[in-house]
Amino acid sequence: MGESGSKGLAGQYFDAAIDLLRTVRDTQGEVIAEAGTLIADTVEAGGRIFCFGAGHSSLPAQDTVYRAGGLAVMNLLPVPGVVGVDVMPATLGSALERVDGLAAAVLDTSPARAGDVLVIISLSGRNPLPVEMALNARALGLKVIGLTSVRYADGTKSRHVSGTYLKDHCDIVLDSRIPVGDAELTAPGIEAPFAPASTVVTSAVMQAVVATAAGALAERGIDPPLLRSGNVDGGHDWNGRVMREYADRIFYRH
Repeated sequence: MGESGSKGLAGQYFDAAIDLLRTVRDTQGEVIAEAGTLIADTVEAGGRIFCFGAGHSSLPAQDTVYRAGGLAVMNLLPVPGVVGVDVMPATLGSALERVDGLAAAVLDTSPARAGDVLVIISLSGRNPLPVEMALNARALGLKVIGLTSVRYADGTKSRHVSGTYLKDHCDIVLDSRIPVGDAELTAPGIEAPFAPASTVVTSAVMQAVVATAAGALAERGIDPPLLRSGNVDGGHDWNGRVMREYADRIFYRH
């Protein structure tokens, strides 16, 4: 089988993903450190951490919540109908991202309050939902970390009435460097580009931020509230203790 066969394309995909990861590591290191420090500051001050993403951008958000090796205080901010592709029809989620006013209603009925941190993940950041989520969160006194592709935003037209993007309304902007279209490969006989890498890269950025936050807390003499795997001996007891200590900042158990 030639280079255009399945083995060759698999190798090309891994190379493309590795190149993107290296680029993000080399260009976003200081910003990742800044985001991790903000989360550590918030945990130390008694604040809460929320994370939101719509559609496939919800996957890196969910990957940090109730996760072995992750911070117990990471909470998903759910928006009904947009958190995954389980809603039927799946296209409804995309439509809801363009509904004005939805973000305000979600935040007003959420436990988020001034002094908390909200991480908003949106690849393009062009739809009304992530833009208004950032705008409303900052108006409520939250700090906003946006994880988006600046290149993607620069190459598309905003769908928000203001003409702005998620990146324009954040305290910290993490740039995933994903190209417009989010597809890394082309091949003869395949008309559309394929093999997206945004989930790989964005999840890695989120875990890097969480790791940085844990390290920053430890440097201050604070035991970071990390969860252990429930599949290792003692894991359930460990997690139970952490969840009791931070019960007022954990909302996925309610």
